[in-house]
Amino acid sequence: MPPAGGRTRARQWMLQLLYGWEVSGSDEDLDSYAERVLADRVVADRCREHLRRLIRALDERQAEVDRAVQNAMTNWRLDRLAVIDRNILRIGTVELLHFDRVPDKVAIHEAILLAEKYGSEDSPRFVNGVLDAVYRGRQAVNGGA
Repeated sequence: MPPAGGRTRARQWMLQLLYGWEVSGSDEDLDSYAERVLADRVVADRCREHLRRLIRALDERQAEVDRAVQNAMTNWRLDRLAVIDRNILRIGTVELLHFDRVPDKVAIHEAILLAEKYGSEDSPRFVNGVLDAVYRGRQAVNGGA
């Protein structure tokens, strides 16, 4: 497992990739887009493994992740969110739902840090609330486990 700083940087790379992929309107799947874009970038070895896992997980499970985010929001639609907020929520949600080696509180905290760095003034609080609802929803499905 890469060091924690490597995972943090991997999330930053992932946010950049998701943002570029979405605003470009690319017909490529996320994995192909990421491979093409990253071919011209220097990605540190310490974050490469986690970045690869994030890309694969979101490429394969974006519809499920988007449903989980949408179900966690009240009076908001996923397609109406700012691109940065939407993609931070995707990263945090895929880690909450599918990354057993990332503690839930770490996934939420890291998403909040991304929101503080790249989002609007209201983004950190919004991201925290939505991811907390995703977490609680998952806990209810799993019987509190």
